[in-house]
Amino acid sequence: MCGLFGIIGEYSPEQARTAFATLAHRGRDHSGVVEQPGLFFAHHRLAITDNHPRANQPMRHGNLLLSFNGEIYNHQALRKLLTNFAWQTQSDAEVILAAYAEWGIDCVKRFEGMFAFALQDGERLYLVRDRFGEKPLFYHLNGQGLVFASEIKAIKPFLASVRLNEEALQSYLSFLAPAPPHTFYQGIETLHSGEWLCYQHGQLSRHNYYQPLECSASAITEPDIALRTLEQKLHDSIRSRLETDAPVAALLSGGLDSAMICAIAAAQGKKLPAFTLGYDEYGAYDERANAKATAAELGLEHTEIVIGRRDFDAHLDKLLTHMDEPLNDPAALPLFMLMQAIAAQGYKVVLSGEGSDELFLGYRQYFEYLDIEQAALLKHKNWLKHYFHSHFSMHREWEWYKRVFEGTLLFRTSGEKFTDLQQNRLLRKNVQDDASLRFLAPYREAFERSGHSHPAQWYSFIDLKLFVGEHFLTKLDRVAMAHTLEARTPFLNHPLAETAFSIEPGLRIGSQSKSLLKQVARNYLSDDIIGRKKKGFANPFLEWLTASNRIDLIRQVNLKTGLFNHDVLGQYLEFGRRGKFKQHIWGLYVLSHWFEQEML
Repeated sequence: MCGLFGIIGEYSPEQARTAFATLAHRGRDHSGVVEQPGLFFAHHRLAITDNHPRANQPMRHGNLLLSFNGEIYNHQALRKLLTNFAWQTQSDAEVILAAYAEWGIDCVKRFEGMFAFALQDGERLYLVRDRFGEKPLFYHLNGQGLVFASEIKAIKPFLASVRLNEEALQSYLSFLAPAPPHTFYQGIETLHSGEWLCYQHGQLSRHNYYQPLECSASAITEPDIALRTLEQKLHDSIRSRLETDAPVAALLSGGLDSAMICAIAAAQGKKLPAFTLGYDEYGAYDERANAKATAAELGLEHTEIVIGRRDFDAHLDKLLTHMDEPLNDPAALPLFMLMQAIAAQGYKVVLSGEGSDELFLGYRQYFEYLDIEQAALLKHKNWLKHYFHSHFSMHREWEWYKRVFEGTLLFRTSGEKFTDLQQNRLLRKNVQDDASLRFLAPYREAFERSGHSHPAQWYSFIDLKLFVGEHFLTKLDRVAMAHTLEARTPFLNHPLAETAFSIEPGLRIGSQSKSLLKQVARNYLSDDIIGRKKKGFANPFLEWLTASNRIDLIRQVNLKTGLFNHDVLGQYLEFGRRGKFKQHIWGLYVLSHWFEQEML
């Protein structure tokens, strides 16, 4: 992995170099700068493919200039197609240059991998983000030109002032993270997953080049074909992510996803060192026993990392600084510390299981939503519609039924946290019911154009775009790159995703969560592992937040900002003391911390 930074237009060399230095944690193997009038192109490198200095970046080919963050897993196959190119390195960065020289910007459709890159071609600058959003890319357009970077912290110095983006705030409260193109900073935007931008003569144009829905709906109807194809695509994806000379480890929880990655890697002859997180004094959250059993069954070297409240207190502020803006994920801090331990043992690459639940329908609420969708078919539902409208409850189930009876969109990502009505009560401003649907509108329109219509296909699609792309993958990138560690996600392989979306929805849903993946897993894992109850990456964040008195920051910041209705905020905090609305509370704390640092 790497850190990108660049400026097109007028700039101060000193300011540019200082901003570039804030990304040094993303790549400590080399730092390169191309500096000329009207152009500053810079790159911090974590060397994974071709460690020779000849593969350092920024990389030139003729009048092309490239700064690239990520991995192109099929770069060797592409080399065989690009026979007219005079190769100078073995790097995948050079393959991007060669592919662009041959096919133009449409070359991105041929890449398998995770990537964000900036490519300068004469007067044109292309900014590109991978299909699922594994790698980040931000930009700021002003009267002097364009500034881009892998993280927001490198762009902030170029803002005339720090001002809150209200659209980011509302989408964060709704969906745990700002919805693209928004960030919390007015003037800084992010690329969507599967998008490239072109900047030329002061103008910026946006182009979507990928949707996982582009495959045919219900193309695969035979169970045996579905299972064989999924298994082969999983093998292909994991094999490509293991083709590296860099030392590779794997995250191992007590669940199925990480166990499958390790099991298939072992079947391919690579038993990965596995790392598991545990918690002092909080056995209810601990998955070490299950992970240990999985590691023993697969014959893996297994390391347990145990953290406690002191670690929470010592590292939380550092984590939130690395995140740059609010992200409502309480697992970020434990994962941050786990990545720190993995990097300290000399690993450069770690495999993680993001995307499996969304592709294989692994969340219990998917099945709950499918049941509730049926209520829309009731002929006599007006009484229920009026009843729900006049008897408000803070609980999410109330909101679900209200939507069905009113005929509005039921499922709005698995990450939906504060509903619009909850926000209307919490914020000291009017938030209309269904206001957050504007953030989902472009995705809903793409879904309706796609030919897919089953609700489960929508659940999977929108979760891949927002819940995974802007929430889980943002977390994963920041916590791994904070320790100069590359995280790879084998389930987020576009041929695998397209296979999943091509399976007839009823077959894909099956009779239980992750039905198809569990059937494939029988070739690799025991029934004890396959049948374990899903636990998720739970941790005692609210207990630690309360014990450390940090939770008081929420009230303190609200007294200064007046952002929240005092009485309603008190209700949430009281619920939190009783162990309810826990992630709501964490989201309010992270938001309050950001306000204190940036706005007060």
